[in-house]
Parts: sequence; C-alpha cells; structure tokens
Amino acid sequence: MAHPWQDTTLPAPVRAADLLARMTLEEKLAQLAGVWPGSTGDGGEDVAPLQHEVAEDIDLDALLPYGLGQVTRPFGTAPVEPAEGAARLAALQKRVAGANRFGIPALAHEECLTGFTAWRATVFPTPLAWGATFDPELIAEMAAGIGATLAAAGVHQGLAPVLDVTRDPRWGRTEETIGEDPYLVATLGTAYVRGLQSAGVVATLKHFAGYAGSRGARNHAPVSIGPRELADVVLPPFEMAVRDGGARSVMAAYNDLDGLPAHAHRPLLTRLLREEWDFGGTVVADYFGVSFLELAHRVAASPAGAAALALDAGVDVELPAVRCYGTPLRDAVRTGAVPEDLVDRAALRVLTQKCELGLLDPDWSPPAPPASLDLDPPHLRALARRVAEESVVVLADTAGVLPLRPGGRIAVVGPLADDPAGMLGCYSFPRHVGVEHPELPLGVDVPTLLDALRAELPGTDLVTDPADVAGADLCVAVLGDRSGLFGRGTSGEGCDAPDLELPDGQGALLDRLLATGTPVVLVLLTGRPYALGRWADRLAAAVQAFFPGEEGGPAVARVLTGRVEPSGRLPVSVPRDPGGQPWTYLAPPLGHLSEASSLDPTPLHPFGHGLSYTTFAWTAAEATATALPTDGETGIALTVRNTGTRPGTEVVQLYLDAPAGRYARPVARLIGYARVPLAPGAAARVRFAFPADIAAYAGPDGTRHLDPGPLDVHVAASSTDVRHTLRLSLTGPSRTVGHDRRMRCEATVEPLGPKRG
Repeated sequence: MAHPWQDTTLPAPVRAADLLARMTLEEKLAQLAGVWPGSTGDGGEDVAPLQHEVAEDIDLDALLPYGLGQVTRPFGTAPVEPAEGAARLAALQKRVAGANRFGIPALAHEECLTGFTAWRATVFPTPLAWGATFDPELIAEMAAGIGATLAAAGVHQGLAPVLDVTRDPRWGRTEETIGEDPYLVATLGTAYVRGLQSAGVVATLKHFAGYAGSRGARNHAPVSIGPRELADVVLPPFEMAVRDGGARSVMAAYNDLDGLPAHAHRPLLTRLLREEWDFGGTVVADYFGVSFLELAHRVAASPAGAAALALDAGVDVELPAVRCYGTPLRDAVRTGAVPEDLVDRAALRVLTQKCELGLLDPDWSPPAPPASLDLDPPHLRALARRVAEESVVVLADTAGVLPLRPGGRIAVVGPLADDPAGMLGCYSFPRHVGVEHPELPLGVDVPTLLDALRAELPGTDLVTDPADVAGADLCVAVLGDRSGLFGRGTSGEGCDAPDLELPDGQGALLDRLLATGTPVVLVLLTGRPYALGRWADRLAAAVQAFFPGEEGGPAVARVLTGRVEPSGRLPVSVPRDPGGQPWTYLAPPLGHLSEASSLDPTPLHPFGHGLSYTTFAWTAAEATATALPTDGETGIALTVRNTGTRPGTEVVQLYLDAPAGRYARPVARLIGYARVPLAPGAAARVRFAFPADIAAYAGPDGTRHLDPGPLDVHVAASSTDVRHTLRLSLTGPSRTVGHDRRMRCEATVEPLGPKRG
C-alpha cells in the first residue's frame, strides 16, 4: 500500500509532513543543502570572495544514502554542450534518487538573470534594460521563454529576478537591478516571476533585503538605512512579487541591516516575510551566506553557530554546498544546542516544494535526455531582439542627426564598436564563466554594433580608424563597460566604481573625437549610468543601452537608423557630474537643489526620460472624482495622439506628490505607467485606476499610514516633464494600511483611431 506522501490526490503540505515524519535527522538535514559539481573542491575556479575558506570536498557516495536537497549550477559552472549537460544531470538525478530509501531526487537550480546562464543559451538584455522598456507583458514573455529552456534541461529553480532598487549607481551590481524606482522594479520584477513560474520553474527573489543600499556603493558592505526607507523603497518590490506574483523562493542578502546580517534577520525572514506577507515557499542562502555569518560578519564563532543563527532566522537551504547545515548542525541538534523543530520546519518547506514540483510522485523519473537541445532557438533570439529594441533610450538629439541616413562617410569608433563584450552583462555565461575558457567560442552569435550598422546602412562608407574621424560626415562613438566579476570588469558583481566618470579613460577619447569638429553621436553600452554633463552641449546626439544582450547590436543599429522607433525610457537618472553622488529622483524637497548647498544634484537626464522620432499631443487629464475617501478610488484619464509623420510609442507616467504630511516624502514617486503605441495621426484613451491605498506611507516604526489631505498626481513624460497636474483630496479618517493594500494603479489603453479632417 502506498504511503500518504506518495498519494498525489493529497495536498502537498500533507504529503510532505507524512514523509518528514518517516525521516531520520540525517535525512532531513540532507534536504537542506546541496552539492556544486565542478566548483572549488572538485577542480573548478573560485567564483566568490572567501570561497577557498568555505568550499569542501564532498564524498557523494557517503552523502547520497541520506538524500540530497539541491544540485548547484550543473550547466552554469563550466561550458557543456546542452544535450550532454542534460544527460549528465539526468544521470546524476537517477543516482541521487536511487541512493536514498525514499527515492527523492534533488532540486536543480541555475542562474537565469539574463537568460539561462549556460553555454549556447540565449543572452537577453540585463534587468536595467528591462526597466527601460516599461513593458511588463514583454518581460513576462521573456521570462516564460527562459523558464522553458530551464525546464527542458531538467532545471527546477531559477535564481532571479533581482529586486534590489538602485540607490547609488556606483554599485557594481547596478546592471542587475531594474532601476531606481520601487514601483517600476516591483511591476517588472513581478512580471518576470509570473513568466518564469508559468513554465513550472521556481523563481527566486534576490536579494532580501537592502543589498543595494550599502555604504559607499561597495559590494557586501554594511547597510544603514532607516525603517521608512526600508518600508517605502526596499521592500515593496518583494512584497508585490510575493503577493501578486506568487514567488516560491526568496534569497537572503549578503549585507547586514544596521548590524544584523540578513541571513540572521528573523524579523525580515520570518516575521515579515512569512507571518505578515504569508509567504509559503523556501528561503535560500546566497552563496556561502551562512558561512559568512562566521567568516565575514563575525556574529557566529563556528559553522554550527552560523547554522543555528540562519536556521532560526528562517534560512531553509544552505547554498551552494553544505558546510554549516551538515555535520556541524547535526552535532548541535544532537547536543540540544539547536532544537530539532527548526530542522523540521525547514525540511518541511523543502519537501513541500519538491512535492509541488512533482519530485515526490511515485512515478517520477529523470526526464529522458534529449538527443539535441537548442538553448538559443530562433524564437528566443527574436524575443531577445524585441526586448533590446524597446530598451534603447535616445537621450538627446541636439543636432537633429537621428535617425542616421544612409550614404556619405560615417566613422564608427570606440573600444566597444566592434566588441561583443559591450552587449553582455555580468550574469551572461560568456562574461560570468566563459572568460575563464578563452579557448572556446562565445557559444551564441553576438553581432557588434559595427556589424549591425554595416547591414543597416548599405552604400555608406563606414570607417573605423579614429584617425579618419576628422574626414567623416559623422562619428558614432561607442563607449561603455565590460562586465566581469570581482574587479575583472568595469561593471558587475564586485566591480564597484569610485565615481561616475566614464571608465578606462574613455572621457579623454570622447574629448579627442569632439575636438575634430565632426558631429559625434555617443552610443553608451553600459551597466550603470555615467555622468555626461561635461559633453552635453557638444554632442550631436546621445543614445543609451544597458548591456542589451546578444541581439543588442542589431537593436541599437535599428534604433539609430530609424527602422525601429525609439521607445525606451530611463530606469535610472543620468547624472550631470561624476562626484558628490546625486540622490535618486525619489528625494524629498531638501534632497533637491537648494540655497543651503553649493552642490547641485539635478540630473542631466531624469528618471523616465527618453525621446521619440515623432511627436505626441496630450489632452488635459481628468479625474472621475477629485475628492475620495481614504479607502476609496478614482479614475484618471487622458487622450494621447501621434501628431507626427512616423509611428511611435509614448510612455505615459503617473507620479504622486503629497505636498503636506507627517514626514518628508519624495517630490515625485512613480505610481503608474502605460506604453501607448500609435500610428501617425492615431490616438488612444489612457485610463488609470487610482486607489487611495497607493498614497500610504511608512512611519518610523514601519507602520503604513494614510491621512486625509491634498495630493497632486502628475501626468508626465518623465519624472520632471509634467504635462498635467490633478489636485486630489483624500477625505475621512486617517487609516493604518496593512499588507492587504492595493499596490498598483492599473492602466488600460483604448485605441481611438486616426483624427478625422
């Protein structure tokens, strides 16, 4: 007779609880960690600080009889042909399931921030580029495509999306963030979660919480933000992704928050995440994060002490491999230093998730390895190009040189003009792992911008020698970043910058190009915004792309030449000056220019900015009611018409300003947006549902308040380009707003057709 845990008609938690009750302590602990085939201790490369201190040689034959929780990055550690990798993983899973008495396989996870981080897999644009699209539906479609490739390879969990909100763009991992606004990060990140999980792959929210707010923008550095910033800026993307997106996993962050490391932060991982947000999935450690409690934070004196802190806080799974949750934790439980109930709690969550994935079903078997496995099929390349095209931002066209016209002589110069590295983020396989294997090709085709311009501008004399710039009609200067890990790039994890000067002396190169007198179009391929104020008045035009992926070259070229209409908007402000770090646009009044300081933090190009090749007219916005109760809702509507001769996409943005309140709040805060594609002469009615809940704000204790009084809603083309302002009034009593609040201003776009004579 089958046991209850094998009965697929029972709920997953019931089945998991029955199985847990049959397991020994060693078997339960085995579910709380994994192995990392190919990493240090097994012949691989170091990939993280202190890895040499925490990696251990693992005797699989001794470990597997108890079971195995996870397999770490079976594709993303070293290059492997996709079909061969799938066959190896299937064989390993067969070995894992066959060695333990319950036949439980491991859960395999991979990185998937810019696509499946595997050799020969599609490389999508970085999250900062997703932010520039302002297009949740497209990001969901992209994530579903990524999830399908993971599932086809036998992978169950993806370590994405990153929901950190940019606070200081000098931080190397800025490229991994979606932007500097919590609403934009929340809506696009939630779309990614829904897309990935629609393919049956568990999404993992990173990094919980506060990681991007480190002092001096240094990786792993302490974070000292207040409870209001935590509640209003850092946490909302995670809350929306859990509540609305149904995210099934959360990864703890490396940083501490006012001295308490996130991996030991019970108020975050248990009280907030589980008890208040009702999260029911697994919390996993960032790589070596449990060991770092001992080795980096020094809040534990031993691996057992680190395990006790993390387990009590709510970290269910130690990644990437077992050190603290193995023998040290077993011994601590045996001596009574750690309650076995904590092990049971974590193991139940892991087993429940495995049950939900079908890994506890009696008929489970590893998928038959495919004879061939294409991880970069044509439909995913096409999708990568669409995301890239929508993410390109035209910052300026001072001289009216865009779109580029064929013919004549154009110089295409700069360190990234003919280098695919400018297209690829740090978590793409070629830059994350492939750089350690220079003997191998990239694995996917990555056309450079020069390649793409040759295809887009037939009959044009393209010259590539900087010495020939003076004789050209126009110069396209392609500058920016090369991503890498821990100092091996100008952007990426551990590649933090002292200021926002263009890297590697590229500012001096730009000066030399401008000195020739030839009009210069600056094209930036970067992982962060750089200060451009020094050249703003001398550039003919400026275009920004944030590591736009394998199809980034054609995408940027098509926008430059006008085959694709530009629709990208800035997810981060572009600063004017490189030092005296500017606020993000979410500053309260005293964070903006004032007579009290000689420093002007005003950006050169604000959040939400981006130009089009056509023109739009907006009618005055209207509200269905200008007075609404503190628990009510109103509607906001306007009409947008394309008044130019080219098709184009306008991005209508809503910003909230509360002119009076108990605490200093942002002058403008994004609360809604809508992409509005229009043919020449066509119009659309854009409507937003505005719930009063969205005006709530946190107090010093983190409690969210909503008070009666005036509100200004700005209908805008950027955070500073306000087209209309509606004065609303909240009426009735003050409210304390809980986690059941409405977090979105939902938008609808209704086409109206062309204007009649």
